[in-house]
Amino acid sequence: METEEENKVSFPPYVKRYRTISLSLSIVVIAGFLVAYFLNNLMVLDYVHVITGGTWTGIDLFMGTIMSRIMLSLDVNSRVEVAKRLTPLLMIFMPTLSAVVITAGYYLANRLGWFIITSPWIIAAGVIVIILTVQGFGILMRNEIRVFLELNKQKPNVEKIVRLTNINLKTAGSQAIFQLAIIFVMAHLAIFGPF
Repeated sequence: METEEENKVSFPPYVKRYRTISLSLSIVVIAGFLVAYFLNNLMVLDYVHVITGGTWTGIDLFMGTIMSRIMLSLDVNSRVEVAKRLTPLLMIFMPTLSAVVITAGYYLANRLGWFIITSPWIIAAGVIVIILTVQGFGILMRNEIRVFLELNKQKPNVEKIVRLTNINLKTAGSQAIFQLAIIFVMAHLAIFGPF
């Protein structure tokens, strides 16, 4: 049975710096979208959609293919140390990034007149976006918060941290596969339109 003292959360000094970096990056991403939206500029909106989508895909590919192998090669205490630094960086930035990609994509499709619900390519994009959203907000973000809180307890449950971090790394790899699929859909839309 855990005592109240063991559950007390105390954040190490670097956490504030990493959260600040994550929040700053998130503000830049949101500001980029807002500039594109309020300028009503199709090219800027397309740029924001592509650059944020590429960043999201790149991070997930890196996490799922490279970082997961690195984490598996480390001892448990080293995995916890990596998670302590990685979690506060990704906890705010990744959900913001994914939300901006999806939102910019929706507005872009609308502006181009491509948001035709009967288009098989729009349906495919929608299904993939739903899967990515459920994974991102239902699994990744939830586990990031759980890991973050656990890491900052006086006596963190190391096995829980490692288990949740491994789930997130595998989920990031899965997201990368779906993102590659949506890139295929987006390439088709860019060349041929919604049909």
